[in-house]
Amino acid sequence: MSADTTTPVTTTTGGEKPAHLEPSKLGTKEYWDALYTREISNHASNPSDEGTVWFDDSDAENKIVQFLDEQEHELFSGIFSQDDAAIMDLGCGNGSLLFALHDDGWQGRLCGVDYSEQSVELARRVLRTRVLGEDVPEVEGEEGEEQSATKEEEKEEGTRQEQDKQEEEEEEEEEEEADVGIEFKVWDVLNGDFSTVQARPPSSQQPLEGDKNAGWDLVLDKGTFDAVSLSDSRDSRGRRICENYGARVLQLLRPGGFFLVTSCNWTEEELKGWFETDFAEVHDGTEKKKLGLRQVGRIEYPSFSFGGVKGQTISTLCFQKRDI
Repeated sequence: MSADTTTPVTTTTGGEKPAHLEPSKLGTKEYWDALYTREISNHASNPSDEGTVWFDDSDAENKIVQFLDEQEHELFSGIFSQDDAAIMDLGCGNGSLLFALHDDGWQGRLCGVDYSEQSVELARRVLRTRVLGEDVPEVEGEEGEEQSATKEEEKEEGTRQEQDKQEEEEEEEEEEEADVGIEFKVWDVLNGDFSTVQARPPSSQQPLEGDKNAGWDLVLDKGTFDAVSLSDSRDSRGRRICENYGARVLQLLRPGGFFLVTSCNWTEEELKGWFETDFAEVHDGTEKKKLGLRQVGRIEYPSFSFGGVKGQTISTLCFQKRDI
């Protein structure tokens, strides 16, 4: 799916950014598709095996939830609360972070997106077993021989009846997700169409960034920028695709919205270098505003010292989209 090019908003990637990381297989879609295919199979065999929780050794998930709880009446006061927050998790994986927020009482709209279809499938399976209390769904290809043969015939025939059935099942899944306030979508943060992931129906014909209803209150990233930073893919201008990440996050956020990013590859200063150098120009009536991300908070983790230098194994910074 291509990026939305109809909006008149100008988003600029600029400023001096940190040096790039060496590319790795962790920056490829093939790696993540294979990982989540295995985790789907593991979950089908053992529902308690819900897949990998990234940065679990640093207790990042619990610290993130605690930070959000603490800031509900501080940083987030007057902008959103547990009851009405529109929260997007970029690169949701198995959905673990959104499930933790749901369990903690966050009852607004929780939406996880990932460019891996297998990731979204796993998250939906975990939702059905963990939240909805349903039985573990079968993994395609594990049915009996007779069922498999029937499905193969239907696939070859390409009957409209089978297509209708699949559409009905997808609609039912979406309705179930909506009922519990958690949903998962296949969407690529670097190339996806913004109109398909608006937080709420826009209140006007204004572009996403100029509409407080359409933009997200809070965007989460727990390791996704790390993976993007390890990709060797290039954009149309020959730049590493991580160069575009901050500008895309800006377009997802409502004015005044927050971006909470957790990384094991970048220090706090490097994260500021990546995300405080992009800006968006938005027309507000006759006035043109320049909006960017500015750090407003951080999560502290146990520190260590090596060679006289003090540091943390991971970093989490909170940025706000504001006038610059």
